[in-house]
Amino acid sequence: MTTEPSSRIPPDAAAANKSPRTERGRRTLRKLLDAAAIEFGERGFHEASITGITRRAGTALGSFYTYFNSKDEIFRALVDDLSGKVREAARSARSQDLPALETERASLVGFLRFAAEHKEIYRIIDECEFVDPASFRQHYQSTATRIHERLADGIVKGDLREDLGEAHAWAIMGMNVFLGLRYAVWDDEPPEHIAELANSILREGIVKRP
Repeated sequence: MTTEPSSRIPPDAAAANKSPRTERGRRTLRKLLDAAAIEFGERGFHEASITGITRRAGTALGSFYTYFNSKDEIFRALVDDLSGKVREAARSARSQDLPALETERASLVGFLRFAAEHKEIYRIIDECEFVDPASFRQHYQSTATRIHERLADGIVKGDLREDLGEAHAWAIMGMNVFLGLRYAVWDDEPPEHIAELANSILREGIVKRP
């Protein structure tokens, strides 16, 4: 799956009144974020450097400070950017009016494809727990909230039982995250196969039936 360059502006840049005002500026910002994903993904937060990011981006050092004040700032912006890409990957993989379980299956396929192409996301998000705990928590909280909203919609449609709540959303998210780690990052399994396996757990459970 090819992920189109995002036009989202990181909140840190916006808060510092550093949002690009031109298309050229937006392209430069996009290059910096994409380069940061590779730099942090390969070297980790502490070994990564601003010069490493600008070298990978093919931009001048001054271009970095046009949009960010520090390595910490671009890291926070990158986590937000990756969270948005995960959201878009799951959304774009499904059509609008699927039944609830098909919605979850298609969303997982989209995430697995994204994780397979952007394996660095796992290292970046894991490090975020220590570099910026608030962003780490927000990443997972927002993901679980989206799943919870989908479950609520499935209840309204009559597809799902009525006692599903936030904890169920977190359980589904946890399953998806570790399936991605095992079968998209460590190995390369067909995402449709893994998503169907996960869907069968939601659909049938794991209890042996008479």
